Amino acid sequence: MRSLRSLLVSSSRRAAAVSVLTLCAAAVLPTLSAIAASPAATVTVDITKFTYAPKELTIAPGTRVVWTNKDETPHTVTSNDKSFASKGLDTGDKFEHTFAAPGDFDYICTVHPFMTGTVHVRAIPGR
Repeated sequence: MRSLRSLLVSSSRRAAAVSVLTLCAAAVLPTLSAIAASPAATVTVDITKFTYAPKELTIAPGTRVVWTNKDETPHTVTSNDKSFASKGLDTGDKFEHTFAAPGDFDYICTVHPFMTGTVHVRAIPGR
């Protein structure tokens, strides 16, 4: 049989190991859940008075842009390079697009081509 002293030493080592593992988990788990739970950024553009407001945006890759038509007239959101295009948007309708890669994305309203906008997607240094 094991002596009382060896049982106490063994129990102390186990308790120390459990404490170390608990501290490690406490340090790592909030970081992991914050990464997994972080939603992508969302930026809004209003379509009002025959303009996109704001007319130009600078965003990071992965950002979602949501356009909302607040005019009484139908409008569209269509990129010049055809990488995204909305259907006709009636009053209150929304269109969204997530920009995955860096670049400059000019867009127009195909119903009113004088309405223009630009989304600049820029990588964030260090990420």
